[in-house]
Amino acid sequence: MQARTASRSRKTAETAIELKIDLDGSGVSTIATGIPFFDHMLVLFSKHGLFDLDLKVDGDIEVDYHHTVEDTGITLGEAMKEALGTKEGISRYGMAYLPMDETLVRVVVDLSNRPHLEFHAPVNTPSAPNMPFTLVEEFCRAVASNLRANIHIELLYGRDGHHIAEAIFKGLARALRAACERDPRVKGIPSTKEAL
Repeated sequence: MQARTASRSRKTAETAIELKIDLDGSGVSTIATGIPFFDHMLVLFSKHGLFDLDLKVDGDIEVDYHHTVEDTGITLGEAMKEALGTKEGISRYGMAYLPMDETLVRVVVDLSNRPHLEFHAPVNTPSAPNMPFTLVEEFCRAVASNLRANIHIELLYGRDGHHIAEAIFKGLARALRAACERDPRVKGIPSTKEAL
């Protein structure tokens, strides 16, 4: 069976990124972005998606975290798209309800090749202590745009900023894992258009 792996390098005036991913891994990761909370979220993403992920980011975090978080999402989305290849035999759709103590999040994914993010959370959603909540949405938007996936994320309820961010990252991982999984009953590309 063909390996579904990809390596990406991305260098701009704001970030330098080296990323390797294996979609059929066991959730092993080595993550260093310079943002400890973001590292924690990406370790969770790898573990719960069963994606092996090797990531090193050197970003202008002295400015703020935005460039590092967004550019990581861009690079991750590009790498996952490359690793999926033609998407023959995949499930295509994935969904996860993810509880984290008082928090519940719903994530639904379609690897449709039509990029779109719907992200629903109250305007006053709290941030984790050391990463703005707005960057969670920016990361998800960058992944959706560059994976060319339709991703819907909804915070159903929650109070703790850490739990909310964690539930979103874990839910995204579980939904993407389900969508990327090979289904032996699927012959060819799972679309009546015969292309994704």
